[in-house]
Amino acid sequence: MAAVNTGLFGKALWPGVNRWYGKAYNEFPVEYTMIFETRTSRKNFEEDMSISSFGLPLQKGEGQPVTYDIEQQGFLDRYTHVVYALGFVITKELVEDDLYDVVGERKAKGLAFSMRQNKENVAANVLNRAFNASFIFGDGVSLINAAHPNVAGGTWANQIAIAADISEAALEQACIDIQKYTNDRGLRINVLPQKLVVPVDLDFEANKIMETQYEVGTNNNTVNLVRSRFPGGVVKNHYLTDTDAWFILTNVPNGMTYFERRPDSFTQDDDFDTDNAKFKATGRYSVGCSDKRAIYGSAGA
Repeated sequence: MAAVNTGLFGKALWPGVNRWYGKAYNEFPVEYTMIFETRTSRKNFEEDMSISSFGLPLQKGEGQPVTYDIEQQGFLDRYTHVVYALGFVITKELVEDDLYDVVGERKAKGLAFSMRQNKENVAANVLNRAFNASFIFGDGVSLINAAHPNVAGGTWANQIAIAADISEAALEQACIDIQKYTNDRGLRINVLPQKLVVPVDLDFEANKIMETQYEVGTNNNTVNLVRSRFPGGVVKNHYLTDTDAWFILTNVPNGMTYFERRPDSFTQDDDFDTDNAKFKATGRYSVGCSDKRAIYGSAGA
């Protein structure tokens, strides 16, 4: 087992160092909670099941029997909780001789930083892989797809028909598409956009659209109606990797979900044989999406 020893931090044993740098960086506020609903879990995994609703009633002739419909279970999305862990070991001698406490306390803070950032990366990867056919969900297709199947038959889309970069026109079309969502049996449902989620690369462009009172980039005295359709505003996420992909979160419940099975915990112990100090952090959680009507997206042009 590799250990941080005096040979790796020789300067920590002698006076004269003015500053140690490389650890005291500012962190971003927690961002995944702006996209995912947080739930707790007490099981090995959690499962969300879709259900097919009833269709429209049929006209009944005089003296004719009523037509009976059925409901049935649909697609299963399983959240299997994964343990994430990281640790480090410091020799007894380095603990004793470290004049600046650069190894113990500062490395513990670095460990906490790594754990927090991992959670952001795991959550963001749900969106980073949203268009990737190798990462499928309970209905057998990717998170953002033009052919999500219905249990009762047929398909529906939660992506723009022709991939487009973010623009006022593209967002207008997205709002129209979202308001045409139906349930599994084709009945209209009241779905509205709530938040626009973008990578840092689209931060300025997205906010230009949302903050401009009139049509963006023109001299037209036409009101920009897009800005009033997103009560949750623009959510900038620093962990999204596709520089031109953008997403819209809707008001559909049971969608983007983060399950916390075990919160991040930090422990310390000493090895009996070596007297080395051992530090570790662990956490257990899972992230995904159940009802795909909770999100809409475009991979960019």
